[in-house]
Amino acid sequence: MALLFCSGFLYATWGVHVPTVKAMFDLNDASLSVAMFAVAGGAIVTMSRLARWVGRAGSQRASLHSGIALALTSAFILSMPSYWGLVGWLALYGAANATYDVAVNAQAATLESRYRKPIMASLHGCFSLGGMAGALVGGVWLAHHGSPQWHIGLAALGCAVVIIVGARFMQPDMLPGEAPVASADTEPSPARAHTPPPVLSEASRRKLHRKLMGFGVLAFLGLVVEGAMYDWTAVYMREVVSAQGAWIGAGYAAFSVGMAAGRFSGDPVRARMGGARLLRASSLVCVGGVLLALLWREPAAAVAGFALAGLGLSNVMPVMFAASGEVARSAGMASAEAIAVMARLAYLGLLIGPVLIGAIAHGISLPVALAAGLLCIVPIAALAPKMLAGVDGRATASSKD
Repeated sequence: MALLFCSGFLYATWGVHVPTVKAMFDLNDASLSVAMFAVAGGAIVTMSRLARWVGRAGSQRASLHSGIALALTSAFILSMPSYWGLVGWLALYGAANATYDVAVNAQAATLESRYRKPIMASLHGCFSLGGMAGALVGGVWLAHHGSPQWHIGLAALGCAVVIIVGARFMQPDMLPGEAPVASADTEPSPARAHTPPPVLSEASRRKLHRKLMGFGVLAFLGLVVEGAMYDWTAVYMREVVSAQGAWIGAGYAAFSVGMAAGRFSGDPVRARMGGARLLRASSLVCVGGVLLALLWREPAAAVAGFALAGLGLSNVMPVMFAASGEVARSAGMASAEAIAVMARLAYLGLLIGPVLIGAIAHGISLPVALAAGLLCIVPIAALAPKMLAGVDGRATASSKD
């Protein structure tokens, strides 16, 4: 939980300083977009190769090393002497962030398998809390005219200390065929050396990749909508709802609170219902929330709608991460490699979503664009039962033992 909190905190700290970067280099919107795309580009280009390293090293060691790399690359973002130096450094930051993300989620999948109860959503809830805390601390720091370099440097240093201490308490990865602990109250098994999983045949690997790509498609669809909500709620509140003052940012805040609340409450619901039924129900909640915001154009109603949208989207990624880790362990692939296959496709949604919404908003209108985004939610509700059939059965059975 602490390591995922740090991930969210550092990402939000960088997000707070996007305007700082724009002012430092006197960038126009196009140049700033290139810099922001460098973060995602570095992640997507390197994720597959670095995930194999995570699989060989083990998620415990990889979380420590990639966490230190993430803190270092975060600390010096605002120290770049030139624009192209910044772009290159942000690509390194994106690669470190992606590697850390894969490593800590592989560890989360291991913990969920060992304790035989859903915990993934609560762990991701800490990422959401870290994001909110990072944005709040950054806002207060800048409001008091603190040095941006000192802010990002101290944030990186504090998170590095937490990562170094926290990594000591992480568990060895689950190996294929290894039995989990008897119950959540049983002491975890003692640490052992990490052993690479057995080599999969080419046919088995292709079959597993197809299943993981299916999970990635569902996660991609969820992140298209999530990215659109993060980037366009404030614009919608200001330009469509005609909100004033604090109401403008309230839609973004409500969506973030809905995401965190849904994740902290999602694990017991998944234990009772299974991942497929949870995604079906939460998809309906998301659709209802967005429609409320679109059809009732009052600030309070729109804020409530965006909160419901966050609640509905909150468990898509945790369910997909958990399913990828479980399928990998059962098939003989390292959890980190499987998570990377799924996440590499999924995170394209964060890039494509805001751009797609922006294009439709420019051509037609923002309300129509956000309504079109709901078309991504329908396949999640329709396809989740089939895609999660075997995985849901194992997870649910484990949680009831």
